[in-house]
Amino acid sequence: MLMKLRDKKIDYKFNEDALIQELLDYVNKTYEGHYSKNQFQSTEFIIDCDHGMGFALGNVLKYTQRYGKKDGYNRKDLLKILHYTLIALHVHDEKNVWHSK
Repeated sequence: MLMKLRDKKIDYKFNEDALIQELLDYVNKTYEGHYSKNQFQSTEFIIDCDHGMGFALGNVLKYTQRYGKKDGYNRKDLLKILHYTLIALHVHDEKNVWHSK
């Protein structure tokens, strides 16, 4: 699939543009679901208590080990792995910005 990136077309070999869009759609749905009651997600409270990195990476491990076992080779588990990895990146960036001040 071709995608225009800063006036340069990239011929993605592994369908990355569509997969990233699918991940974005999945993440957006988590903000509409039961995990986001009252405009807050429980992950926010976990991060505020300084347990965000352990929580995010623990969930990456959980869904990595679960893939292929519960509900078979479940695509949703892979999306969860990517979502929790993004949360880990966020926690990493927040801590590194805070420590560099």
